[in-house]
Amino acid sequence: MRILLVEDEPDLAHWLVKSLHKNAGFNIEWANDGLIALKRLSVEEFDAVILDLGLPSMDGRTLLSRLRADDNRTPILVLTANDSLSSRVQVLDMGADDFLPKPFMTEELVARLFALIRRSRGRDKPQMSCASLHYDHSTKSFLLQQKHLSLTPRENEVLRILIQKSGEPVNKQFILDRMLDPDTELTPDVVEVIVHRLRKKLQGSDVQITTLRGIGYCLEPILDSLDA
Repeated sequence: MRILLVEDEPDLAHWLVKSLHKNAGFNIEWANDGLIALKRLSVEEFDAVILDLGLPSMDGRTLLSRLRADDNRTPILVLTANDSLSSRVQVLDMGADDFLPKPFMTEELVARLFALIRRSRGRDKPQMSCASLHYDHSTKSFLLQQKHLSLTPRENEVLRILIQKSGEPVNKQFILDRMLDPDTELTPDVVEVIVHRLRKKLQGSDVQITTLRGIGYCLEPILDSLDA
């Protein structure tokens, strides 16, 4: 997979190029300037872009806006030292597909890149799936083993976030940041309760929500069910 890294710090860039190639086999190409990245993305095709916001010549936000204005749909993951809610909302509104605050673990960056690329390759599909669990965008509902899955609005939201990141761990804060209930104070404990209820409703099927200690939750198929 071909990734364009847009980062002006040479030490970080060199480390990422080596680390991502070693850990995931990515072919990483590096641009240390926003204008150079824009020119390359206008004539070359990449599977994803890793974008730092603080860049010379053209900053990351301007580059992001220009790419989306030109209808360039390459998945973009933003690296940011500013992890405030307003900053995260801003880059997502501008067209970023995901964000990762610095400092970060290579393993999480790799997982997020794989998830972005998987989703981008399935953008034209009306449904998201994990084993026999399917989400239909048009009805905003779930089917499990071809039967309607009865969920509360909050359960639906959490499961939607998990299936969007199917196979990738997500933490409680990630879920809270993406829930569509701004008028209600939500806490990590609320997410824990919702996930507990979802596990009960998925019990006996070929899909499960696993907990990766210290990392987060992961929606994934039960391999034994798939091999049966």
